[in-house]
Amino acid sequence: MKTATMTALATAMLASMSTAAFAQAKTDISITRQPGILYLASHVMETENLIEKHAAEAGVEGVTVEWRMFSGGGAQTDALLAGQVDVVNTGTGNLLLLWDRTNGNVKGITASSAQPALLVSVDPDITSLEDFGTDDRIAVPTVGVSTQAILLQMAAAEMLGEDQVSHFDPLTVQMGHPDALAALSNAQHEVRNHFSSPPFQYLALENGAHQVASSRDIIGGPLTQATFFTTVDFAEDNPVIVKAIRDATAEAIDFINEDVEAALQMYKDISGDQTDLAELVAIMDQPHMMDFLMQPQGTMRFAEHLHKIGTLNNMPEAWTDYYLPESADLDGN
Repeated sequence: MKTATMTALATAMLASMSTAAFAQAKTDISITRQPGILYLASHVMETENLIEKHAAEAGVEGVTVEWRMFSGGGAQTDALLAGQVDVVNTGTGNLLLLWDRTNGNVKGITASSAQPALLVSVDPDITSLEDFGTDDRIAVPTVGVSTQAILLQMAAAEMLGEDQVSHFDPLTVQMGHPDALAALSNAQHEVRNHFSSPPFQYLALENGAHQVASSRDIIGGPLTQATFFTTVDFAEDNPVIVKAIRDATAEAIDFINEDVEAALQMYKDISGDQTDLAELVAIMDQPHMMDFLMQPQGTMRFAEHLHKIGTLNNMPEAWTDYYLPESADLDGN
């Protein structure tokens, strides 16, 4: 009898604690992303209200998600640290920098894509990384810390030696991908090169640009280009929301794999991209463009580079150091 009573009391306490947690959970969520189909899963999540759906299924009703567009990862991470947004969806470099800068108080929830990033050029004299001169300019989303900027550092170290890791840094110019694409089309613009992302890199190629380098060649394989991350404080206060983001990402990726055309129409509807739908569908036939992967890819290689050049003060022992414990089953690298 005593055991039964204690069990009943424990059950009641757990139910009370669970109810309190749901009552305190944040229901107005803000999430950022950048332009492009690297973030296609997020467009499906927004259109289909997938985060809201999975939160409700877990007991948190009335969740609303505001999706906010930023031109680069640096602005997104500044907004996260300032408490202006709850979750960001951007590149591996920004996740690592914030994990280090906050002593581990920023961690990943899940990756969402590992599509290749291409360095493209409209300068006929530039056909390889060795061809860049001191007057050439390369557009990147965020100078110094974007995935593209870090890839250029890695390429410089491989090409010229570790002491020349910053070789390309003076050539980089901070521009959002749509603006950089427009610059390549303007013969008078100083920017003739763009370390891009989908679909902008393929649109540039169709309009006369040529490929100079690829993220896959530089890093030796796939690299996570988009990942959801947040503060540990937010994750601990809102475990249901964090799980809902992960579950919504999985459902969105399944949707893309089943009907990429419908997913791309969602992207067009939300982003206002005027690219013909059939052209976007054709882009998805390019190598590795369907690599919408939740498993972190190539992130420890990034961390090793950033630690070697002193950008990261702390070298993680494994990718799970900068992802939440709930993400450990993703089998990343």
